[in-house]
Amino acid sequence: MADAPVTPVESGPHKVARRVTVNAPAADVFALVANPHRHPELDGSGTVRDTPVKGPEKLSRGARFSVGMKQYGVPYKITSTVTDYEDGKVVEWQHPMGHRWRWELSQSSPTTTEVTETFDYSTIKIPKIIEILGYDKKNGQGIEGTLQALAARFA
Repeated sequence: MADAPVTPVESGPHKVARRVTVNAPAADVFALVANPHRHPELDGSGTVRDTPVKGPEKLSRGARFSVGMKQYGVPYKITSTVTDYEDGKVVEWQHPMGHRWRWELSQSSPTTTEVTETFDYSTIKIPKIIEILGYDKKNGQGIEGTLQALAARFA
């Protein structure tokens, strides 16, 4: 499944979602996704820096974590807050600007899991700004890279 296809998912206005099938049980995939210290291993966008992450080893509702980022050559740090969590199935966090990143896992067999990652910018005051700046497309490409890396990791 190293070349597992990443497919678009219709998730409503001001949301960008993609899905991939991963050759691993949901618990194994969730252990990686729900550990912010391991997010640099997953990043397909090139924005997450491999710097020390501050926060818990396993996320939970209300948990906060800080990650080093870099865009256009400029390093910065963000602190996100977990807004939704269901152990083994869902983890979602809100970025300080208000948008959310959501991971949903659905085990389709004992050894395969469907993974959906969503960039949800419907939660910000003026979502059209994201589209004008092209971040909806940019983040869609980043999600595709991330999900391809995730599938390859468990190939």
